[in-house]
Amino acid sequence: MTLRDRIVPPDPRAVGDEPDYRFTLANERTFLAWIRTALALSAGGLASVALLDEIPGVDVLGLGLLALAFLTAASAYRRWALAERSMRVNAPLPSSRLPMLMAIGTAVVALAAAVILVVDAT
Repeated sequence: MTLRDRIVPPDPRAVGDEPDYRFTLANERTFLAWIRTALALSAGGLASVALLDEIPGVDVLGLGLLALAFLTAASAYRRWALAERSMRVNAPLPSSRLPMLMAIGTAVVALAAAVILVVDAT
């Protein structure tokens, strides 16, 4: 497996057998939920940069949200492809770092927002 295939897995539908359609649809719904999350993070990042320009430090917060949105969207496809491939070859589902990434990213953004609010209030 090449480095490119490890980062962006190839189309998983070319291997194995077709799984029960319910599992495929559940995997797709999970992918779409991650994409919705990335879209919301993008909207929050853009809104904070565009609408809160009078608050110092908000650009860092907005860029952090945009970076988290990018990582979420990029990881969502990889997670979907690896899960789909595992279902097709009847292997255990792979573990994912995406939930941990979201938890840490959300905590960092919340901490940055709190610092910005405290600094702005003084």
